[in-house]
Amino acid sequence: MRLLWRCLRDPDALAVTCLAMLWLLFFWRLFTPIASDQVSLAQGDFSAQFVAFAGYQYQRLSQGEIPLWNPYNNGGLPFIGDTQAAVFYPPRWITIALSSLAGGWTYNALQLEMTAHVLVYSLLMYLFVRRLSLRREFSSLAALAAAIVIAYGGYTGSYPPLQLAILEAAIWFPLAGLGILEATRTKELSYPYVALAGSALGLSWLAGHPQTSWFMTYVLCAYFAYRSYQQKIGRRAFLLGGIGFGLVAFCVSAVTLLPGIEYLLHTSRAGLGFEQKGNGFPIQDLAQIVFPGSVSLWSPLYIGLPALFFIAVAACRNAGESRFWLAAASVGLILSFGANSPFYHLAYNLVPGLRFFRGQERAAFVVANSLAIAVAYGVVAAGNWSNHLHRQRALRWWRNAAALVIAVALGAFVLWMGDSLRWSPFFNIASRSAAIMALGAPVLFAFAGRRHQSIAGIALIVLIAFDLFSVSQDHPGTYEPIPSPSQMAMAPPPLVQAVLDEPDGGQPFRVDGFRGLEGNFGSLYGLMDMRGISPLFLEGPYHIIHRDYVNNPLAWELFAVKFVYSGSETLSVPSTIVASGKDSDGVVHAHRLDDPRPFAHLVSHADVVDSDSFARALMDDPRYDPRSKVVLQSAPKLNLPNHQTSGSAIVQSYREEEIVIEVEAADNAILSIAQPHYVGWAAQLDGRPVEILRAYGGLSAVEIPAGHHALQLRYNPLSYAIGFVLSGFAWLGFALLAVVKLLRR
Repeated sequence: MRLLWRCLRDPDALAVTCLAMLWLLFFWRLFTPIASDQVSLAQGDFSAQFVAFAGYQYQRLSQGEIPLWNPYNNGGLPFIGDTQAAVFYPPRWITIALSSLAGGWTYNALQLEMTAHVLVYSLLMYLFVRRLSLRREFSSLAALAAAIVIAYGGYTGSYPPLQLAILEAAIWFPLAGLGILEATRTKELSYPYVALAGSALGLSWLAGHPQTSWFMTYVLCAYFAYRSYQQKIGRRAFLLGGIGFGLVAFCVSAVTLLPGIEYLLHTSRAGLGFEQKGNGFPIQDLAQIVFPGSVSLWSPLYIGLPALFFIAVAACRNAGESRFWLAAASVGLILSFGANSPFYHLAYNLVPGLRFFRGQERAAFVVANSLAIAVAYGVVAAGNWSNHLHRQRALRWWRNAAALVIAVALGAFVLWMGDSLRWSPFFNIASRSAAIMALGAPVLFAFAGRRHQSIAGIALIVLIAFDLFSVSQDHPGTYEPIPSPSQMAMAPPPLVQAVLDEPDGGQPFRVDGFRGLEGNFGSLYGLMDMRGISPLFLEGPYHIIHRDYVNNPLAWELFAVKFVYSGSETLSVPSTIVASGKDSDGVVHAHRLDDPRPFAHLVSHADVVDSDSFARALMDDPRYDPRSKVVLQSAPKLNLPNHQTSGSAIVQSYREEEIVIEVEAADNAILSIAQPHYVGWAAQLDGRPVEILRAYGGLSAVEIPAGHHALQLRYNPLSYAIGFVLSGFAWLGFALLAVVKLLRR
């Protein structure tokens, strides 16, 4: 009992308890056992991308295998190189282990992983800001406010829970910032804390959203430079610390980062130009800083109306490091507009790495985190305000702002009276903002006026939480009033099961899952799909598959497609309907092609071109027959006969990272394989290494001499091997460092 009383009197224990209770309150409808009260994350990228890929990861890891390659989407892709798969992200491994103990992979497993990350986000932000404002009055209150703003503000409450990799990459920012803060507390740089900062940044890169981690890297480097300048740390120590920080982050994430960079260079994303990468917030999105939901479905720039008051206080008082964080927020805000701002045109050409990413609105990550920290500085400054004149000016600013918002709400009321159907949504939004401004006035006046500050501080936290919860909790764009088991089944639906039950003769085949299967669900159900929604797609296969988005007989031929899901009762090639059902777009049929190309196929005629584009141009000729000819980018060394060869190619064993084919060829021939051509795949013919040729502008082929042969294809990329060693040493070294620190204490 005495221990409980001591904890209740400790401000940090109270703050952590408050954060835990707010977390439970915010997500209670995900946790409740009452089905009629439950909500779940809306289907879309969360289900079709992250649940599906994590389900495949669960299946492979449960079998004791590392999923290096994924044959079930995009015609095949390097799973280890698709950063959003987060193959080596430690919290994902924890989720998979707990799911295994609970009986299997579920939709709710990834939902719970999301909620756990929000809680950790709030706790890490509290810890960081608490250390920033150490030994200052109202430090714990300021840190609590910052934690609530970042965990439940418009940024975290909008698309990051659905785009799970964004959220999981973002939450490590406060921990990395804490490492830099502690490393630079004195003129003597603390290298163990530099390692902590690097490890946190490495975790962000492992989480699978490189754009968020890229933003984080720049902000942390700027913060490290700022702190070093403030503490007068020598140039040599600063350079060594910066190198150490980057090296640790790189090594921690190398097991994913190296294959990811390798994959990126071979994807269709590499060819995108300025027009495709410059999208960002429209300028009118600034209105959502005060009126959330007035411009778009989500309001990532919204941090709460009371927070704006404390940001203004921090700016006016030039409190602590607030000027650095306000500058960072300003840069992030300008970048978030993308090509809508001329600043982006300059940054696109000068800032390394920026041209690799689309969706510049994701710079809201920088805005949200920087402003949350600035709020804390404003709370400390307002709680300790000694200059009566400045305090009165700040409170007058709030009164004027409140009057303006209330005036807008009254204007919206007048418009609503004239056309209620059209203006009702904005009237609701404006009324809510006006109510928050009105409710906030007495709380902020009491706190900044140093009257009943303890009670006012509690009311302030309640007001901030109420404001943010009213915008983000149960947001219709993020949550649906459906229990998670009803969102989607982990077992294959009837249309998918019908294809899985079809006899395959022991030979691998693919489907065209544009309808019926959709998303990345091929990975979840074990059905090889030539389609997929992963943002990274190998360039060669992408151009073949997307040359005709709906009806594509050439792609069906080259990728050994046996079943096509279509809304039409007939296809452009002979087929038989084996099952019918419905998907989100209506009636859909599963067609079995009457004459599908086998996965491995012998041909004796080769056309040689010097580029993928020429290969595609050749195949675009309707007279070209890819069944009897192969298009290569290098001349075969064997002398091919002038007639069609006879023989057979039987896939004896097909596993994700290994394919074994038994070949019988009457003459020299080319074995065309419906497998993407990609670095890391190696071939052995009768135990001897042979070259894998690039065929059809993106697929694989191997020269086969006359006779009986055994061909083995294996995927084991050097980038993964090097990254695994680097990350292994990094994690081992960090664990040893942690043990030494604990023993010394």
